[in-house]
Amino acid sequence: MRILFDCRYTRIGRHDGISRFTAGLVGALAERHAVTMLISDHRQLELLPDLPWELIASPTSAGEPWIARRVNKLKPDIVFTPMQTMGGFGRHYRLVLTVHDLIYYRHPTPPRDLPGFVRVLWRLYHLAWWPQRLLLNRSDAVVTVSETTKALIAEHKLTRRPVSVVPNAADMPEIPEERAHRTAPESKSLVYMGSFMPYKNVDTLVRAAAQLPDYRLHLMSRVTPAARERLSTLAPGAQLVFHDGATDEDYAETLARATALVTASRDEGFGIPLVESMTLGTPVVVSDIPIFREIGGRSALYFPADDPDALVARIRHLEEPGVWAERSAGSREEAARFTWKTSAERLLTVLTATAARAKRRSRR
Repeated sequence: MRILFDCRYTRIGRHDGISRFTAGLVGALAERHAVTMLISDHRQLELLPDLPWELIASPTSAGEPWIARRVNKLKPDIVFTPMQTMGGFGRHYRLVLTVHDLIYYRHPTPPRDLPGFVRVLWRLYHLAWWPQRLLLNRSDAVVTVSETTKALIAEHKLTRRPVSVVPNAADMPEIPEERAHRTAPESKSLVYMGSFMPYKNVDTLVRAAAQLPDYRLHLMSRVTPAARERLSTLAPGAQLVFHDGATDEDYAETLARATALVTASRDEGFGIPLVESMTLGTPVVVSDIPIFREIGGRSALYFPADDPDALVARIRHLEEPGVWAERSAGSREEAARFTWKTSAERLLTVLTATAARAKRRSRR
């Protein structure tokens, strides 16, 4: 079975969520089966494993709907893509698409780094469900990263194709054994990793931080001057530390020292920062939404997304004797469910089953 893995969504210089999913999954899959990567820029290879690759057009090019003409020449049996928008007109191979979440139907603002014409198409695409159905039903199978999103796909009847869950995972450095099994936090600090889009609800975190004057709230992601000024004036008593885009190393160290990772998001497709935090043994205190329940399990502490008082109460609960150590140990246990090895094994099962179905149909 010749597998091509669409790696064209890998970022240049630094990963985002889709890019990490791509790099982590293709590397783990290659340990189990031969795979060839599809890239659209040689610079993407800096963040990808050392595997065979082929150069094709960018997924945002005008010719994307007909990209199968180029891919056909590579003679794949099956192609996996970490997105749902790969062109497939005239393809002679099996195609497995990925839906990470349905957030942009409820929060339609597109990513700011997309070209202008793509941003317009993005908004139009998310005005109705039928374009998604059209895309997914032209595939042979669909992958998503959580049971939560799988249920939403079924609820909205988005595809007739089989849907399988291949979870995200985390790439965090190993920490010394004695630090991994610490029984108390190394600092009175809270960490938020994520964007500052409205649905992320960072305001609740800042309001809570104002009620926790003995804690610092570390905001790790890049932030615009306007957003920084607004958050700083929202709750003057809060100790806010704006990292404005920390390195992976700084992020991991800040997280390992923290009392908890916090997020008040109203909606998420997965929540990689939760897995990253739990992997390091740092408890997570998060908004009570289905996807966070799926990831955090019984180790996380939950609060209503718009209730800063409840968030403060959860942080104070971590200060009670033995609570932090218990949540820390439970976090590491929950995080063990999310590994690239496990996800790659699930993906290979999907690809093998999809190819087998195609062979059975061709014999009839």
